[in-house]
Order: sequence, then C-alpha cells, then structure tokens
Amino acid sequence: MSESNMDHAEVHYFNSYNHHGIHEEMLKDEVRTKSYQSAIYQNKHLFKDKIVLDVGCGTGILSMFAVKAGAKHVIGVDMSTIIEKAREIVEVNGMSSKITLLQGKMEEVELPFPKVDIILSEWMGYFLLYESMLDTVLYARDKYLATGGLIFPDKATIYMAGIEDGEYKDEKIGFWDNVYGFDYSPLKDTALTEPLVDTVEMKACVTDPARVFTIDLYTVSSADLAFSAPYVLKVRKPQDFIHALIAWFDIEFTACHKPIHFSTGPQSKYTHWKQTVFYLREVLTVEENETVTGYLKSKPNEKRKRDLDITISYRLETDDPSREAEGTLDYKM
Repeated sequence: MSESNMDHAEVHYFNSYNHHGIHEEMLKDEVRTKSYQSAIYQNKHLFKDKIVLDVGCGTGILSMFAVKAGAKHVIGVDMSTIIEKAREIVEVNGMSSKITLLQGKMEEVELPFPKVDIILSEWMGYFLLYESMLDTVLYARDKYLATGGLIFPDKATIYMAGIEDGEYKDEKIGFWDNVYGFDYSPLKDTALTEPLVDTVEMKACVTDPARVFTIDLYTVSSADLAFSAPYVLKVRKPQDFIHALIAWFDIEFTACHKPIHFSTGPQSKYTHWKQTVFYLREVLTVEENETVTGYLKSKPNEKRKRDLDITISYRLETDDPSREAEGTLDYKM
C-alpha cells in the first residue's frame, strides 16, 4: 500500500518507526528485550526447526533470537523503512539465509510459507493498547498460524491503582488557573482529558493494585479490544488522598517450559512504557480498607483507530457521608 492510500495518522505511525531513536530506546529497555530473549533462549526445544513469523520486526532482534534458538526459518515483516537497516544487521550477523525480511503491511505482503509454527511480536503500546499492533498480530494469527502453533507472548493484563500525586497534579493541571495573570481554565479541561505517560513511584500508591482486563492472544478478537471492565481498588494507607488513577500492564509467555513474565507497573524495574496516569477532577479523601469501585472502558477512536477513547467511572465506598464522591471522566489517548 502506498502512503497516498493511507490516512495521515497511519503514515505518521509507520514513519515514527523510521527513526533511529525509537529503536534505541526499545533495545535499551532491558526488561522488555531480556524477557523476550529469555522466553526464546530458554525454550530452544519449542523453536528447533520451526518456521517463525516476527510481526513488526523493527531492527530484527527477535528474529535473530529465534535463529539462535534453532528456528529453521524466520520471516520478519515491518512497514517501516527501518527494515532496510534490519537487512544489513541480519547480514553482518551471518543470518541472511535464515531470515527473510519483508517491508509492507502484514495484510498485504506475501509470505514464503503458507503457515508458520510460531508468531513472535512486540506489539504493546502505552496503556497496552495505544498505538498497538495487536490487530495486526491477530490478523497474522488467523491467517498464518498452524493448528497448535504458539504465540510469544500470549497473555497481557491491565492493572489499576489509585495514587497520591497532589504536587504534580497542581503543576500539570492547576497551572492553567493562572497563566501570567490570565485565566486559562479552558485548557485545564483539555489537560484533564489527556492521560499522562510517566513513571510513578511505588510510594505514591494509596491502594492495592487491581487486575482489570486480560487478553489471551490465542482467543481474543479485534472486537474484544473495545471493552468495559469493573475494578475494585482497596485503600491500604491509614489516611490519604487519591488525585489520580493509574494503569499499567503485565505480559506473560505461558508456552515456556518455565513461565516468563514481566510487569510495567510502579513496583517493577523501569520500562519505556512507564505507567499511564488519569487525573480526577476532584480529590478523594480516603481511609484504610475503604474501596474505590468503577468501570474502565476503552475503545479505538472511530477516526484514528490507533488512538483510544477511554472512560473511567469511580465511586468512593465510605461510611462517612462528608467524603462520598463519584464521577465519570472521558479521556483521549
């Protein structure tokens, strides 16, 4: 498909992966890259003599891991021009006879094999689903994965928690109340609707984490990615405030002999996905063992399918009527 046939958002998405910096950041993300490396290297019995498809192969790192693990042949597919560099990287590492790299959309390229035994992909975006390639992975699964074939990774779970973040919220949101003597409150509304991708310290968490939504890559459909899921957050600190709700995701490779998983949560080592922060309009004053309940809803934006429309409802369950609070907020990613 030529650029002229793609909408502007799609062109921008693919072009963003042409840049060196984005690949450097991903490769230097040790949690991400080492988890894939361990999942592949520790399961050579699964990769030996297999045909492997690497969806969104980028610089080819996962493809090369698979060859080292004994794969018979690997096909890497990527829309971005980074694939030209990937070809050079594969060549200087002596793997050109084992890896076929194809530039184009997964839906349009022609694979040299009718079926593959394993699909590898690093498809996750911020908040798991923002600008993610999951639709493409599901297309590849339905069209190319052999019966009994494996997907690496195959499970993803979104978690939520409540955080105390007064100082930063004031800096990000309160700033618009007085900008050099002017009332900029119309921009405050915009600021509230844009989730922030940032690193949250564990000590800021006021509630226990809650598992909200799990994706099984063997069974999930594209339609399932527009979801509404309930959550319950239990307050674990004696007296505190909740200024924002945060979300992150965990990834699992369950096909492994010894299951491998990594987390992008505040309790874990840094990853380039960080956490996603959703500021509330009001401040919740909470006591230990109280709960915040509600729904997390997410669906692809109708015009720009890689963007997300997210709605979060919340209700503080408390016996103290003076602190009762509930609301619903719409966010755009």
